[in-house]
Amino acid sequence: MRITIDAVPLLVRSAGVKNYLFYWISQLRRLLGEERVSLFPYLGRLPGLDHEVSIAGPLGTLARQGLLYALNHVPNHAWDWIGPRTDIFHTAKLVNPPRRPLLTATLHDMTCWLLPEFHQPANVAAERRFAERIWKRAAGLIAVSENSRRDAIRILGLNPDIVHVVYHGVPQAFFDATASVDLCRKYGLSRPYALNLGTIEPRKNLDLLLDCWRDLPASLHEQFDLVVAGPEGWQSAKTMARLRHSPGVRYLGYLPEPDLPALTAAASVFVYPSLYEGFGFPVAQAMAAGVPVITSNLSSLPEITGGAAALVDPHSPAELRDALCRLLTSPATRAQLAQVGRLQAQRFRWETCARQSIEFFEKVLGRT
Repeated sequence: MRITIDAVPLLVRSAGVKNYLFYWISQLRRLLGEERVSLFPYLGRLPGLDHEVSIAGPLGTLARQGLLYALNHVPNHAWDWIGPRTDIFHTAKLVNPPRRPLLTATLHDMTCWLLPEFHQPANVAAERRFAERIWKRAAGLIAVSENSRRDAIRILGLNPDIVHVVYHGVPQAFFDATASVDLCRKYGLSRPYALNLGTIEPRKNLDLLLDCWRDLPASLHEQFDLVVAGPEGWQSAKTMARLRHSPGVRYLGYLPEPDLPALTAAASVFVYPSLYEGFGFPVAQAMAAGVPVITSNLSSLPEITGGAAALVDPHSPAELRDALCRLLTSPATRAQLAQVGRLQAQRFRWETCARQSIEFFEKVLGRT
């Protein structure tokens, strides 16, 4: 079995999808061998993961993005013959893949249909085009959660038999993570803190978190800071201004991948009131690191946390504020949630994800 994976998201600034592709490809290659898992467009070995930069360098990135643009806008049947020799082409951004191999793709979320106001119009149009050209004619689709699977089947009318759930994984570094005094000192963190991690964009609902943090009792402000880490995203100017000028709030910006496990493990609470997640990497990573989680009761987050988190209505300031007060004032509650969270996180291993993905590919090829 030979698989070619469209790895274009590794060439751009990205968070969740880039994270997924990097670890997923690495594990598939470890299990199948590098020669059986090739990458489009003409990418070889994977360097370290950096969400902010391309893995191919400036010139290599420009050339590959030019190829992607040409293939997406001017379909050319010659691509069927000069494209990769493979049994399966798993596409992420290419809407005119070679027609000879079987076509598969990954369904991450349906936010462009359910919450289009939280995306740029061009991104919504591109995602809907991708759904018509790829998802609706694929031989098989991987959904990253049962919630995403159900949403996609309901909204797009997909054949349920071809959509299979394969959960993401969590890097081993989060399972092994311990709090680091040196790392906290590096970022100027001298007090216990609640942590929020992710791209600063409207869907992450940070303004509600900032409102609730402001309204906490003075006794909690005397003990805890709110630490927010992640790159600036779309429509973030208002939220960024609040992050930089709110008392008791520390904004760290984008953090290198190697620093995330220890920074997460050092948190007293991880709080993530997102309005929709296809999977929710930061939540799964926090559970793996033994940090109690407060998150939303919507989309995939109840599924991923599996009863191991404090769930709140992300539209309710009172619910989020009460959950923060309850956990920050109760070490016993935090310890109990941390324990069950670690157990739940064991479901999300990259090796498991890769093995289940191989079973999916074999099923698409009719071998199982």
